[in-house]
Amino acid sequence: MAVLIDRPMWPAHGTVWSHLVSDTSLDELHAFARAAGIPPRAFDLDHYDVPAERYDDLVAAGAEPVANRDLVMRLRASGLRVTQRTRRGR
Repeated sequence: MAVLIDRPMWPAHGTVWSHLVSDTSLDELHAFARAAGIPPRAFDLDHYDVPAERYDDLVAAGAEPVANRDLVMRLRASGLRVTQRTRRGR
């Protein structure tokens, strides 16, 4: 049971972004995001996109820092991963 965050490295909109995921449930992820003040519009099917300036605050709030590869592996193992094929079809 963990909320995970990768290092900010995904460039867009003049900053770099992290992904925030749960390896347990979307309910856990949404509850964490609400408590941390992350807006619902930041949710993208299986993760929240969060700007670099929020990284330290989210880790302090309990998000577990992990490498991107570990984040993806744990998200897949949880069964919550949304594939690129599904993303394209939305």
